[in-house]
Amino acid sequence: MRGVRRVVRWAPGGAALVALVLCAVAGDRPGSSDRETTAVPVERAHAAPAPRIVPRTRWLAGMKTYDRAPVRYGDRVVAVFVHHTDSPNGYDCADVPGIIRLVYAGQAGGKEWDDIGYNFLVDRCGTVYEGRAGGVDRPVVGAHTQGFNQDTAGIAAIGTFSEGTPVPKAMADSIAALAAWKLGLSGIDPRSTVRLTSSNDLSRYKKGTSAAFHAIAGHRDGYNTACPGEALMRALPAIRARAARLQGRG
Repeated sequence: MRGVRRVVRWAPGGAALVALVLCAVAGDRPGSSDRETTAVPVERAHAAPAPRIVPRTRWLAGMKTYDRAPVRYGDRVVAVFVHHTDSPNGYDCADVPGIIRLVYAGQAGGKEWDDIGYNFLVDRCGTVYEGRAGGVDRPVVGAHTQGFNQDTAGIAAIGTFSEGTPVPKAMADSIAALAAWKLGLSGIDPRSTVRLTSSNDLSRYKKGTSAAFHAIAGHRDGYNTACPGEALMRALPAIRARAARLQGRG
């Protein structure tokens, strides 16, 4: 992809914009039953270093923004859900801010959500971007996995990772580093299983149902979708193992 012109070809309003937001249609809408709570400090025996995160001001620069409801916070992040944006893979990494703007326009503008649904986005070069507002080190309630946005973080891999599509090593490594850091803030082993309670009947589980998830799970684990694609789902065990090593676990 050369420059911004290639990005504009799949601007809001076209079929490509629909694809860009498909992986987040399962996000609870503003005013859902996710409760608002205050972040609680937790002892961190296995903290991992924070990766470099590009602030949202970088990709929002010069763009119209949308009115947002107040940021909501959970208690702590005990799991992360991995997504893909279901958009083209052959982009120049320099064009990624423009791609994220399209996602934001489709979700906060077209769908009238309170913000972009994902807490973070990661490109094929391994660059991590702040998505949803509220503070990268805080348990911000996102809109990424219907029924399970409370006490979780949504990480979107920019691209499409269906069967047979290679997952770039830089991307996988950055997802692992980001998950290790976010889960480490709560003392969670990335290889562990956690229990989450569904807040919405539209998830795979009826509202109020407690279900077990990998601490690093795929979107499809909580919602009936192909996201994050078969290739990225198969990469999750290695991502969990790498995240655990980054936390200093054997």
